[in-house]
Amino acid sequence: MDDDIDTRKINNSFLRDYNYATEADIISTVEFNSTGELLATGDKGGRVVVFQREQESKSQPHRRGEYNVYSTFQSHEPEFDYLKSLEIEEKINKIRWLPQQNAAYFLLSTNDKTVKLWKISERDKRPEGYNLKDEDGRMRDPATITTLRVPILRPMDLMVEATPRRIFSNGHTYHVNSISVNSDYETYMSTDDLRINLWNLEITNRSFNIVDIKPANMEELTEVITAAEFHPNQCNTFVYSSSKGSIRLCDMRAAALCDNHSKFFEEPEDPNNRSFFSEIISSISDVKFSHSGRYLMTRDYLTVRVWDVNMECKPLETYQVHDYLRGKLCSLYENDCIFDKFECVWNGSDSVIMTGSYNNFFRMFDRNTKRDVTLEASRENSKPRAILKPRKVCVGGKRRKDEISVDSLDFSKKILHTAWHPSENIIAVAATNNLYIFQDKVN
Repeated sequence: MDDDIDTRKINNSFLRDYNYATEADIISTVEFNSTGELLATGDKGGRVVVFQREQESKSQPHRRGEYNVYSTFQSHEPEFDYLKSLEIEEKINKIRWLPQQNAAYFLLSTNDKTVKLWKISERDKRPEGYNLKDEDGRMRDPATITTLRVPILRPMDLMVEATPRRIFSNGHTYHVNSISVNSDYETYMSTDDLRINLWNLEITNRSFNIVDIKPANMEELTEVITAAEFHPNQCNTFVYSSSKGSIRLCDMRAAALCDNHSKFFEEPEDPNNRSFFSEIISSISDVKFSHSGRYLMTRDYLTVRVWDVNMECKPLETYQVHDYLRGKLCSLYENDCIFDKFECVWNGSDSVIMTGSYNNFFRMFDRNTKRDVTLEASRENSKPRAILKPRKVCVGGKRRKDEISVDSLDFSKKILHTAWHPSENIIAVAATNNLYIFQDKVN
């Protein structure tokens, strides 16, 4: 985000045809792996699509960084809980990659109830010359086998296979809203509205409950857990956010059940801004540690806040995402938009943050220069390698030619899910059923 911020270019966009888009095609999560070579999306139909970055070629240097479909698989199916007469939808709530240890890739995906560990591997050779099977796989009669053959590997067309390696079920009574892999790479946690569970990646039949905020009497319930994440390099530390706008930092060395937090971050509400909607819009929809682990970023309905882990009393920085919606909270409440859960992400150096808004807008804030920009991800202005122009929203008064009025914003087009490449200026933005991938201008 330097001076030529508007020279950000579209590198590639994975567009599904609007005419055939169904509810199942709506993208519900986006995640780069730790190298940025792969990008995974999950959708409401329970599918995971993995994109792989093209290698740079001398003949077509502009194609560097294009992401093409690498593997598509059905991760979750719709289920029915007969005990509770409850439908469990197949929608993928979150995807988290595990660090790569060998030639295969591993990722965790979750719907409302079940977390699955998937292995994605390549195969370009097939064994031939079995002794007990003939070439089309039928078993041979042992009486007819007179010679011993040594099987050989023959080359074949490259095949990418996705296989489920572990299924972590029966751990949650309520809907799972987030998963986070620990820096020890042996454990991960899954979070629902009232509890956080710690799992070992090798053990599927038991987990340890590390946070439980369920009251003895459910009528006394005043808040729920909205998101949780492990510290990037301290395996004993994690953080979780609540619907009351607070963040709790917990240390697993202090106690096995982390109901008592080590640190509590909350900004007292300004009495002048108090309204009927105050409680709803203060609910935190996403919390993320910076890559360094020094800062926390939280997103509520109208703002993004950056907190210093060592300072609990107030946030270090507060950024207004779409303050022009403050006067429209009543209609946003009526059309349920006020309950939308926007995510937020850091860039690789923790200097810029990004989050989504309505009308397919997404916002970027440079923490050093304090400059911000609104960009739009839409088909109309998204020709490959086109330059994105900053957008401006005007509230009342006279509207300039290049501005859009707050009354003409489309609230059905919203960017809830975004991801940033771990080391480069490449971002992925999910706009309903379309995935856009933008990158800085390539000279």
